Amino acid sequence: MTLAVENLAVVRGERQLFKGVGFALAPGEALLLRGPNGSGKSSLLRLLAGFLQPAQGRVAWQGQDIAGDNEAYRAGLLYLGHADAVKPQVTAEDNLVYWGRLSGLDAEPARQRAQEALEQAGLGRQRRLPGRYLSAGQKRRLGLARLLLRPASLWLLDEPTNALDSAAIQWLGAALARHRAAGGIVLLASHVDVPLPSARSLGLPDGTLTAGAGI
Repeated sequence: MTLAVENLAVVRGERQLFKGVGFALAPGEALLLRGPNGSGKSSLLRLLAGFLQPAQGRVAWQGQDIAGDNEAYRAGLLYLGHADAVKPQVTAEDNLVYWGRLSGLDAEPARQRAQEALEQAGLGRQRRLPGRYLSAGQKRRLGLARLLLRPASLWLLDEPTNALDSAAIQWLGAALARHRAAGGIVLLASHVDVPLPSARSLGLPDGTLTAGAGI
């Protein structure tokens, strides 16, 4: 399960966000995306998730271009954008059940895994609260609990630490470590420090890959 990015360029409107981006990630590895707002971190993650097309370059999963009908790639990735995507009128538990059903789980397994994920995310007491009553940090943890619903080889995370307190960031760090220990790959965009030991970093917009020490 290797992700390879070759000579990638992205254009939005008439502006080129970046060009010449290339890297490869093997099981257990992580890449931290750095750069100011507007540098293209979110666009790169959305492209890797299949929502955008590159102006130039290629992305391959296990040697196969993801631009084709690559069902194995789509089934094996989990993308979390910078928005929480929490339905305000639906309970925390039912939000997770909905996401579980979208990912292919049957109703009963989806509910069971949702309850387990809420406990792990520290939201067991809030599971019957509608989303509108959750704090910003609780909404973010609810969104991140989607990582626990089903196995996925590739995690694409856009600013996952937004609104999290230090305890929640440590919980996220432990989840990232378990994912990598199991052979998973992480690409994470953040403008703050994230517990991601031995991760490489990619600075945008210049596309320079550095083998930096983990944070």
